[in-house]
Amino acid sequence: MRPRDEGPLISAAQRGDQQALDQLLRMHQGRIHAVCRRLAGNDADAMDATQEALIAIVKGLPRFDGRAKFSTWAYRVATNACLDELRRRGRRPEPRLPEFETAAHTPVGGSSPRDPAETVSARLDVDRGLADIPEEFRTAVILRDVAGLDYAEIAEILDIAPGTVRSRIARGRGRLADAISGNQPPSDRRQSP
Repeated sequence: MRPRDEGPLISAAQRGDQQALDQLLRMHQGRIHAVCRRLAGNDADAMDATQEALIAIVKGLPRFDGRAKFSTWAYRVATNACLDELRRRGRRPEPRLPEFETAAHTPVGGSSPRDPAETVSARLDVDRGLADIPEEFRTAVILRDVAGLDYAEIAEILDIAPGTVRSRIARGRGRLADAISGNQPPSDRRQSP
């Protein structure tokens, strides 16, 4: 089902139709988990954060008014729930050996290398790099490069101006590249913009 066809499904879910709700959640669960996985930095926290995000979406669904696309609203709820869950636990992302990506969810940066060892190595490098950049940059980069959202959607999710989104993505990608290549000075890590 395409996002523009979600209207009747959303309405039915808001009226209490459990099948519609299940279908709606299944449609978005993979991407929400991918966002939570990158924000959390490891599978265990990502699963917990995804569960919290889906619960928050279900609880907030009656308040969804359709002014934004459902996916934009769901990513905003999921991002906030994931970050809240990590803050409650006092955890920072801890890179671990990730699961292999499916064809629908390739690693940040493009297509998947053919060699599984290269895939794992690239994923570990990205996870470590993401853990070393400030949260506001990391979140913007993940919403753009993992979730595939446009700047306006990210601006709405993060409640910031589109120009700020562009800046955070550019700075986040730069810091991520520096962190992966080892060129980022330690004094520059985890600073706010």
